[in-house]
Amino acid sequence: MTRITLVPGDGIGPEIVTSVKDILSASSAEVSWDEVDVGLNVYEKTGVLIPDEFVASLKRNKIALKGPTTTPVGGGHRSINVSMRQMFHLFANVRPIQNIPGLPCRYQDVDMIIVRENSEDLYKGIEYQVSEGVAQGVKLITREASEKIAHHAFTIAKRLGRKTVTAVHKANIMKFTDGLFLESVRNVAKLYPDIALNDVIVDNMCMQMVTDPSQFDVIVTENLYGDILSDLGAGLVGGLGLAPGGNFGSELCIFEAAHGSAPDIAGQNKANPTALLLSSVMMLEYIEQGAAAEQIRHALYKTLDKEDGRTRDLGGTLGTTDFTQAVIRNLG
Repeated sequence: MTRITLVPGDGIGPEIVTSVKDILSASSAEVSWDEVDVGLNVYEKTGVLIPDEFVASLKRNKIALKGPTTTPVGGGHRSINVSMRQMFHLFANVRPIQNIPGLPCRYQDVDMIIVRENSEDLYKGIEYQVSEGVAQGVKLITREASEKIAHHAFTIAKRLGRKTVTAVHKANIMKFTDGLFLESVRNVAKLYPDIALNDVIVDNMCMQMVTDPSQFDVIVTENLYGDILSDLGAGLVGGLGLAPGGNFGSELCIFEAAHGSAPDIAGQNKANPTALLLSSVMMLEYIEQGAAAEQIRHALYKTLDKEDGRTRDLGGTLGTTDFTQAVIRNLG
């Protein structure tokens, strides 16, 4: 039995977290939960972004499954997600972008993994108000972090039998920062001679992904580009409601859905738990419960294969609760 730190989060978070708990409970997964509140409500009450209780729980369990948390736009507190990644040195964000069998989609044969550097770049949050009407942000890129994320991407490629890693950058313009990133990835690539390395400028990458996404295998990139490309990738296969993700450090990891907290539909039984459920499948694979992961994935795909097994955002009619029960019935 593996104990997991569980964060319900904000908005639709508690609803989709309950769904995932119920499905895992009905499956062969062997997990137990250490539930801790983190999110906007906790921050508004305490002024603390990341409570000590969560820090202690994650350090004890090493693994967390997290519902979405709210980040104000243009003001207010910093992103809880970014703060967690920096606090716990979660240097890699990994987003599988894959078609779900049976779901109508403009693109087929999409099967890429986006590996995003998580700790620096513009998301380091080094910003200054220089003068009235003038603000400055610092883009921080280091060889150490660039080589670390490159090793992570090539290790994933090697483990999964992938043949190509594509480095995404803007080194033609940002010759020092992106130039350093690209040079670091190229140096690491020499240690993996069986895996080919390509590099693509980020604006061209956006065009290539929407022209022929099937050409990409494993993608490694910086923090800001990775954030943009992962959401673009989710759009290729049906949207953020289908996009799982995991944040990995040397010892700790947090699995979470790619989407936000959607407060506009919170408490209305409309939320689609698929992204968080697929994140839990990633988690089960990580803790070497592959049979349970495959059982849940099969049940989810079987449910989504028919229109009457889909939530409203996917063209169906099911609410969160009925969708959860449909997946549980298909666990076999």
